[in-house]
Amino acid sequence: MTTEIKVPALGESVSEATVAKWMKAPGDAVAVDEPLVELETDKVTVEVPSPVAGVLTEIIAAEGSDVAVGAVLAIIGEAAGAAAAKPAEQPAPAASPAPAATPPAPSQPAASGGGEVIALLSPAVRKLIEENRLDPAKISASGKDGRVTKGDVLAYIATQGSGPAPAGEAAEPRPAQPKPRDAVVAFPTPSPAPVAAAGAREERVRMTRLRKMVAARLKDAQNTAAMLTTFNEVDMTAANSLRTLYKDSFEKKHGVRLGVMSLFCKACVVALKEFPAVNAAIEGDDIVYKNHYDIAIAVSSPQGLVVPVVRDCDSLSMAEIEAKIGDFGKRGRNGQLTMEEMQGGTFTITNGGVFGSLMSTPILNPPQSGILGMHKIQQRPMVLPDGRIEARPMMYLALSYDHRIIDGREAVSFLVRVKECVEDPQRILLQA
Repeated sequence: MTTEIKVPALGESVSEATVAKWMKAPGDAVAVDEPLVELETDKVTVEVPSPVAGVLTEIIAAEGSDVAVGAVLAIIGEAAGAAAAKPAEQPAPAASPAPAATPPAPSQPAASGGGEVIALLSPAVRKLIEENRLDPAKISASGKDGRVTKGDVLAYIATQGSGPAPAGEAAEPRPAQPKPRDAVVAFPTPSPAPVAAAGAREERVRMTRLRKMVAARLKDAQNTAAMLTTFNEVDMTAANSLRTLYKDSFEKKHGVRLGVMSLFCKACVVALKEFPAVNAAIEGDDIVYKNHYDIAIAVSSPQGLVVPVVRDCDSLSMAEIEAKIGDFGKRGRNGQLTMEEMQGGTFTITNGGVFGSLMSTPILNPPQSGILGMHKIQQRPMVLPDGRIEARPMMYLALSYDHRIIDGREAVSFLVRVKECVEDPQRILLQA
């Protein structure tokens, strides 16, 4: 009895995935709920477990292939078939006296193991080896599964071509060069430069499904929205003092560190309530104003940029926001975020400052109409209201917005309100 492993439902509006990595090979024993394969969707990486115990007898969808929901990925056989599954992978000895379909060419090397290596070569690589009368067993392989690539052959030719001809092969005589007609010095014709190994200076890697979707969405935002960015700077002196004063008691009580992200989330909620257009979205000919404040936080992961959503930030404490952001960051790096956690945001915050960015213009996260870019905190000389000059920890802020529904006055006023709340956190508490 066999069991088909199919692509599971991947979430709303997701109909396709890419096979990222097989964790089992044909013939391997599989336990119930043991992960078999990783599928990469537009937003998350999903592990598909085995529903039964048995042996992986066949892989239908290879790594890198695109599969639809419900498509068959592999076949699981009964555990009793394990003994038979392994030998099946080895080629059976030919019992028929019929000649082979493609006899080896006379120019193929006769070195030990050469026939097996030749069988694994692509037609282009095989032709190049035969034309140059090379032994594939002597060529260092850099391809997948130890295969010899065209670049490997070219590199071997470039390094070995100037040496003596192989034993038993006479070097081809060069035609005599005619003497120059006049009594002038004849410069020898320069020899051609050695061929550079293909792939040595560059590497071609297929884009992941997540990165392709991020690229498409960001480019669509540029093409669709009337995107504009306004800048300001915020003095982080009060925020840093707040963190220094309460960081130990805050972490002891809540089990999370007090960072600046929760402060900016709360400041954005205050500003979004005052300027609802920044929290709105365009749907056809309508503007949809959102009365909930679900802040999406951009998180960098090995698969690419993901944007999980902290929902109802207006009703959460700063400790709860910090805990959620910390959890998102950890699970984002491990590829464990779910589809539901990255849908439905009304506004986005991205913090390029953690990577050292001093200033940037963030791109909208559609269908949202606003995104706040935070940057590196850096000491800069500032003129204070009383005329004194002091070094202050300053951060540049950038608000990119859709000018179709957000006017410049609203955008600038929104960013000023965020600045005020961060520079004087008591405003958030007092709603002043």
